[in-house]
Amino acid sequence: MATAPVEGYDPELFAQIAVLEEASFWFAERNRLILWALRRYAGEPGAYLEVGCGTGYVLAAVRSAFPAARCVGVELFEAALEIARRRVGDCELRQGDAAGLEEESAFDVVGSFDVLEHIADDAGALEAMAQALRPGGLLAVTVPQHRWLWSDADERAGHVRRYRREELLGRVRAAGFETVHCTSFVTTLLPLLGANRWLRRHRPPSDPLSELRMAPWMQSALRPGLALDRLAIRAGASLPAGGSLLLVARRR
Repeated sequence: MATAPVEGYDPELFAQIAVLEEASFWFAERNRLILWALRRYAGEPGAYLEVGCGTGYVLAAVRSAFPAARCVGVELFEAALEIARRRVGDCELRQGDAAGLEEESAFDVVGSFDVLEHIADDAGALEAMAQALRPGGLLAVTVPQHRWLWSDADERAGHVRRYRREELLGRVRAAGFETVHCTSFVTTLLPLLGANRWLRRHRPPSDPLSELRMAPWMQSALRPGLALDRLAIRAGASLPAGGSLLLVARRR
């Protein structure tokens, strides 16, 4: 399995990220959206694989939501896996990347959340995820959206791209999936996100995690926007624009 570092990304940041995740409205609301999608479209999966599980923040939530499922996490960075082991010690955790997935037709659900944008060969990664799924199995991914939002925040995070919706749909279709649902989120807060990214292009902050270091009052003020997006999606909406995309698809 490939374990080469991602250019421009500092794995030493994982310890700080793990602390910030616990207090972040963004990570909490994204988890709620992911769990809704899994319950809505996968029911009670018997086996779940997360590609790029990072520090285990999403994996721990999935483990709690589906305690009977076999849960496996694959992550490139050992520094992140050390934290994930503390969060989800009873899950199978492996160091590697999407290209090195070991099992074929073994999982009911494969999830990959804000990971594809880091991978140069995202088409190859999606093909590997398809092979890991049983026929009819579910793929759930989130990615950052809109190229006009590109800023130093993407560069520091090691992003290769921000996606257009049709670009992601095409990649998923070519990998052997049929899309079940695709929607934007971070829609209500998109004007604020756009303003923030414009400022970052003109005055990049010195702290690579500055977007996550928000005062509690700001977290409280922004949370209802993401909650509103989630409620609209649960009601059946496919939001047309937003800082991120959620896509759910089935292996043909």
